[in-house]
Amino acid sequence: MRGHRPLRYLRFRLLLASGLVLAGLVPALATPASDGDINRLLAASRAQTMLDAMLPQMEAMQSQQFAQLTAGQALTPEQKARVQRIQQRTSQTLREALSWSQMRPMYVDLYKKSFSKEDVLAMAEFYESPAGQSLLDKTPQLMQNLMLAMQQKMTPLLADLEQDLDAIIQESEAAR
Repeated sequence: MRGHRPLRYLRFRLLLASGLVLAGLVPALATPASDGDINRLLAASRAQTMLDAMLPQMEAMQSQQFAQLTAGQALTPEQKARVQRIQQRTSQTLREALSWSQMRPMYVDLYKKSFSKEDVLAMAEFYESPAGQSLLDKTPQLMQNLMLAMQQKMTPLLADLEQDLDAIIQESEAAR
């Protein structure tokens, strides 16, 4: 019986290796999506509109970061003007880098690498459907509600963390 064990083991390994090779070939055999297919999906999913809507939010975050960096600092009028110019230049760079003309080729390339033609067409058909359009219409409200819910969930956790930090500070001050 022992003589059969290595043979069974070898057969199992060959079968397993063959299965892995075949599984690796399946994605390679999928039909790649064309630029036109992907452009259809990008239009149906409102990718450009969503990207354009993100820019003001990113600029607001950037503005907050600049405000935090300069908060409590006594800046001269010249320094304030320099910071303002840097902020404007950073904003312009952000707008250029994230413009649709710059981002669309990246989207197309990433979709080509990630999805087959069948995937892209199925997604485009979904986003073109009433259900897909409803999803796109309601996603901003969903995201706003999600952010509010997360904030409400995090508030007590942050309060607990703040109490823990205060306790650590008091302990270290008492030890001095």
